[in-house]
Amino acid sequence: MKEKYEGAEVKRSMCFWCKPRCLLNVYVKDGRLLGVSKSPIAGCPRWKRAAEIFYHPARLRYPLKRVGERGEGRWKRITWDQAFDEIAKRLSKIRDRYGAEALAVEHGTSRTYEEFRYRFANLFGTPNNFGQGHICHGNSAVVACMVLGWWPYWMNVEKLEKTRCVLMIGRNPGPSHQTIRDGLKKARKRGAKVIAVDPRPSEITKESDLWLRIRPGTDAALLLGMMNVIVEEDLYDKEFVEKWTYGFDKLRERLKEYPPSKVSEITRVPEEQIVKAARIYATEKPSCAMEGMGVAHQPNSLNALLCRYLLPALVGCIDVEGGEELMGPAPFITEHEVELPDALPEEQKKKMIGSHFRLFSREGYEYIQRNVERVWGKRCDFQGAMCLASAPLVFRAMAYGDPYPVKALIGVACNPMVTMPNVRLVYRALKNLELYVVVDKFMTPSAELADYVLPAADWPERDFMFNYHNTTPLIIAGEAAVPKVMPGEYDRRDDYEFWRGLGIRLGQKEYWPWENVREYYNWRLKPMGLTFEELVKMGKWFPEKREFRKYEKTGFGTPTGKVEFYSTVLEKFGYDPLPKYEEPPESPVSASEIAKEYPYILITGARFLPYFHSEFRQVEAFRKLYPYPVCEIHPETAKKHGIEEGDWVWIETKRGRIIQRCRYVEDLDPDVVHAQHGWWFPELPGEEPWLHGVWISNVNVLTDDDPDHIDKALGSWPLRTMLCKIYKAEKSAIPIPLS
Repeated sequence: MKEKYEGAEVKRSMCFWCKPRCLLNVYVKDGRLLGVSKSPIAGCPRWKRAAEIFYHPARLRYPLKRVGERGEGRWKRITWDQAFDEIAKRLSKIRDRYGAEALAVEHGTSRTYEEFRYRFANLFGTPNNFGQGHICHGNSAVVACMVLGWWPYWMNVEKLEKTRCVLMIGRNPGPSHQTIRDGLKKARKRGAKVIAVDPRPSEITKESDLWLRIRPGTDAALLLGMMNVIVEEDLYDKEFVEKWTYGFDKLRERLKEYPPSKVSEITRVPEEQIVKAARIYATEKPSCAMEGMGVAHQPNSLNALLCRYLLPALVGCIDVEGGEELMGPAPFITEHEVELPDALPEEQKKKMIGSHFRLFSREGYEYIQRNVERVWGKRCDFQGAMCLASAPLVFRAMAYGDPYPVKALIGVACNPMVTMPNVRLVYRALKNLELYVVVDKFMTPSAELADYVLPAADWPERDFMFNYHNTTPLIIAGEAAVPKVMPGEYDRRDDYEFWRGLGIRLGQKEYWPWENVREYYNWRLKPMGLTFEELVKMGKWFPEKREFRKYEKTGFGTPTGKVEFYSTVLEKFGYDPLPKYEEPPESPVSASEIAKEYPYILITGARFLPYFHSEFRQVEAFRKLYPYPVCEIHPETAKKHGIEEGDWVWIETKRGRIIQRCRYVEDLDPDVVHAQHGWWFPELPGEEPWLHGVWISNVNVLTDDDPDHIDKALGSWPLRTMLCKIYKAEKSAIPIPLS
């Protein structure tokens, strides 16, 4: 290592190629990235390929403007100034003709300085920011703040040092969040119990003490059954429940509707396992839960999440060390304060598309967060995660002008043709825009449909400070290691520079006073008496002393000041105040006629290395390791259809069909098929009709975004509860080269 990087300068940067936000030493010489130090995460496949990814020949290097028809693949290189001038001029015309709400802004999954898109949009006058928050941890944050008054954020790995039982609900941290995986391994060595809830086998189910192989979409029923056992067997924390919760008697009556025998019929989990899980969770304390996207990707996510956060309250494990720790905010200027929410006029706020999903609406956000702020002094998380327009409905507004026309879209670090449900609708919507601007690192299927494609700086080129959106007092920081501009090679910008450059041309100059993001970070850290440079040297800032049971002094940040088993917030907004189970709208039970033709339950979304969602398909080393999309099928199920392991298989729903390769999985429920997400093929042509093979294996060709099937309070769409059929594909049907 020393010889390889002889004479190199060492920079301390923050990687955000996945969620843990690792701090890495980056070796630089003459402005060029040579390599990075070994990742602190065991088994991370990306750090070794840092230079290959950064200098990949397909990376975007200069701003591009479309010169042919949309999707024709003809581009012209332009300057950043020309791009800013032309985009601002076209946005002004659209605002004058249709109103500011005709612009929508889309983001990806925490890859950027997210607060700035909200600042820009609020100043421009549009309420239509959207992204993955409805099916990511935004819905967890909303529900936790609603019933606990703060979000006990799951990235707090430190609590695993003290916990004695972890309930993993729809979460497999091995490929998705390796710091949690490593923390769990250490916890198990200390004797902690792990209960895994998942319809498919995974690393965590194999290592758990108890695996509850649930029918997809029935998590709320399972958790209600566990709560029933805890109450009926007198295993709940009577002192905490009596003093610090609201509505226990009403919850107790509701739980009588979910005895383990009935829950077993709903979930297909044996009754004795439900009882055993409840007893372990209630007696091996402190206990905690960690939910994954398996919970968020449901039409019944509100009730599943309600149960997830009420379960630990039932056993008194709220804000205790090793339990659901309520860590509170950091003492600096938060992202919410940066967003300038008051800059958006009230009449514009009311136009946000999807406001009828009331917990994710501005009204819901303000009501919940005012109670949080009363106790904590600051808000938990920010509007960019907890107050979003509905993606399925925004795309309908683009495609059909309902409830009004959306004519412009700016997408930063997102690829909706791959990552959003119902790709046919997304395609129609993007084709119908008057202006589509993409800021990204590579040319994607979505970017191929844009008017302007602008090259984004990657993490080695960025100063970055992160504290999990103000959900914890932990702050980490990494510095830019290499320049964003190398004359004759590339000219990139970070998204602060993008939003500032565009905002200044639209009359927002006074609201973008910082020349660069480092100046901005110094401003945010000023209340702490720290500079960004000092924080980088520290690596992270964390309070020296952690307090627990803070509610004994302040109460909880809820309307009643208590944990709300009976939610006064849900009652206020017209929803059932108590958790309940609702059958998914497309299941063998609720759609028995459809199930005759489509007999299998299709789930998707499980992470798999070396990729992160739809990223890194261009990296040759990764493609050699994982060249094709894989669907998991029980061997007996596959053999019924003449499908051998390794065969290409058609997976079909009512909405379309895709092709993936079969992998036999013995412990998978025979009625369940799992299809991988995020697949497209950068090696295939970018122009239409190919769009880098976006129609071939992309599971979002199959997914459901029907507004009637979306969670009524949170707006989450179902990615784990679809009905499908499978059949073997002939070689002539396979439109990509075989290995």
